[in-house]
This record gives sequence, structure tokens and C-alpha cells, in this order.
Amino acid sequence: MALVPYEEGGGWGARQLHSPWASYRFAGRTIRLRQDWRRLGVAAVVWDAAVVLGAYLEIGGIDLRDRSVIELGAGTGLLGIVATLLGKVFSVCLFKAIYHCSARVTITDRAAALEFLESNVQANLPAELRPRAVVKELTWGKDLGNFSSGAFDFVLGADIVYLEETFADLLQTLEHLCSEQTVVLLSCRIRYERDHKFLKMLRSRFSVYEVHYDSSKDVHIYKAQRGSCKDDF
Repeated sequence: MALVPYEEGGGWGARQLHSPWASYRFAGRTIRLRQDWRRLGVAAVVWDAAVVLGAYLEIGGIDLRDRSVIELGAGTGLLGIVATLLGKVFSVCLFKAIYHCSARVTITDRAAALEFLESNVQANLPAELRPRAVVKELTWGKDLGNFSSGAFDFVLGADIVYLEETFADLLQTLEHLCSEQTVVLLSCRIRYERDHKFLKMLRSRFSVYEVHYDSSKDVHIYKAQRGSCKDDF
């Protein structure tokens, strides 16, 4: 969410981050995303955590159809785009796909990233699905009244746990967005002791379980729900 520089080594990975484009294959479509590290820093590059969580949504048997989904700190928009594509429900009439009861996806970030985020979302969704994905400003802990309390079935976040000064605001935001039935899916690397601190904070308000670990990318996916609920997907 924060628009600040972030370094994680050099070599091939660094070159990928500084590339103006990144391409991925999800839900039978090629997603081609613009990146802009120089102007927006971490908000404008694709991180492994987003790719891993996108793959988990696709192959993990999670049904997003006709669900209300919100992504926090969306950056390039990859995860929100994938959720919109996976959440489609359609019928075919006279050889034309008609979408109905599709997922309703809200893709959020701070104001400075919205124009960039919107351009990626619009460029990578078919025209029929674009109305189902709304790009909206959300700075954690602020103006939460712009979002209905407990209105979302899924809250998604990829690599949004890295700045300790944002932890309290992020936790407040999650509490506002979640009902007892809401499923939170957070993907991240555990890089520093402060990352464990956030998980401890999260466990004080939510039931938290690790549901997937990608050893090739060192990315963990955690599921969180309010109270002691542990629903299966």
C-alpha cells in the first residue's frame, strides 16, 4: 500500500521489477500489466505474493462466483483482475457469452496509485466484466465509512505486511471490512521479526491459519476469520 522504495536483492528478480511490463497466465487469459517502479515504487510492480495467491485462488477450489471481494493495497491490480476473472458466471446465448451473478470485486489502493491501477484493470478485463470490478481509494484506517462494514465475503492482500507503522491501521481496516463469515486471505514472505508481530496482532482479533506455503518463492498464505470460526472453503 505504501508508495515507498523497497529493495530485495539484485540480479534477475530486480530486472523483472524494473521492467515496464509483466505478463502472467490466469483463468485462460494472458494478463499483461504495466509496471512503473521509478514513479510509484512498490505499488507499481508485481510481487511473488500476488502471483502465488492468484494461483491459489485458481487451483484451490475457492468459489468466488457471486461473491463480494475486496483487495487491499492492490498495486498493479493482478490479484483483483484474477479474482474478477475467476468469479465470472456466464451462459451462452446465440454464441455470445452473457455474464450474470459474477463476483463483485473492489480493488483498492492509495490515491496516488489509482490512475495506474485503473489502467491495468481496464486493459486486462473483457468489456463484459469491467463493470464488476471497481477501483476505489482506500488508505488503511481512514474514511472507512466509505466501505460498508462487514459487507465482503473475501478480503485479499498480497505482500501488504511490511511497514510496521501501518499495522494498527491495517488491523482496524480488516475489522471494519469483515463480518463473522468473511474470509481473509493474506499472502506474504516472512522477512523480519516485525512480520511475526503483525501475525500476533492479527491473531488477537482473528482466528489465523496457514493454508499454503510455496517453497519455490518462500511465500506463505494465511487465512483469517473473526472469532473462532474455521469454515472450509
